[in-house]
Amino acid sequence: MKYVIAIYLLLPILSLAQPNCEAYKYDGKMSLYSACKKAEESQNYYQFTREYQEILDEALKIDSSYAYAYQAKGYAYLKSGDFVTWNKLLGKAIKYNEVQHLGYRGWCRYQFFRDYKGAIADIERLEEISKWDIGVGQNGDYHLIIAKALCYKGLGHKAKAIEIIEQQLKLEDHYVGLYDYLHLGVLYLESQKYDRAIEAFKIQKKENTLADNEFYMAMAYKALNDIPSYRRHLQESHDLYQNSRHMFDPYTHQMDRVFLSDIEAEMQDDSFGGTPINH
Repeated sequence: MKYVIAIYLLLPILSLAQPNCEAYKYDGKMSLYSACKKAEESQNYYQFTREYQEILDEALKIDSSYAYAYQAKGYAYLKSGDFVTWNKLLGKAIKYNEVQHLGYRGWCRYQFFRDYKGAIADIERLEEISKWDIGVGQNGDYHLIIAKALCYKGLGHKAKAIEIIEQQLKLEDHYVGLYDYLHLGVLYLESQKYDRAIEAFKIQKKENTLADNEFYMAMAYKALNDIPSYRRHLQESHDLYQNSRHMFDPYTHQMDRVFLSDIEAEMQDDSFGGTPINH
């Protein structure tokens, strides 16, 4: 198993960056070039400041089709939780440049707002119009196809989610995210396919050892009545969590994340032994 790192890990950064203004000049799009040069001035200000917003407004007065300015204006609204205003601004950005901005909106709809239907619509539209791999989500942890699968899971369509992830993981050039096999394993576990769940968790463990993964592996062994393995993996889950080896995102809690309280509650179960927990 390999991680395709170089360009994919740069994608979340590049998607936030100001476009290369010289590219517009080279193509003879001087109005967009001027708007782009004006928007560059916003980088000197914090996104929540009046100056930042006013500079982008000035850029849009120069050329109202400069899509990046709408997305950049939306950052402050996204961070402050004003989804309505953010969505209106992203809608304008997408109007003028679907390929560049659909993936960003789709990912944010999934990550921040759990707007599964909206995220699926954006990602599937991007698949239709893109000539290349559609890339990864904004934080770089997931390919957008995996994010789409998780959206289907969020809507209760677990079989479809499994199908999408399985197909994506078969691709030779698939970007393996931090949690792909964990999510697949959980889907198998929830579908009572315990042996396949354990197989997926073992791959996840090889690629990225996590307390969450060990917890779910313990649950799979518990379902199979393999109590020694259940106890061993649950204890390992607890140890890993104590060492901060668990799923993490600075903005949201990921789907399928496990917390220390979940692990410790399970350790009080009779199957584990109901023994006191040593911190």
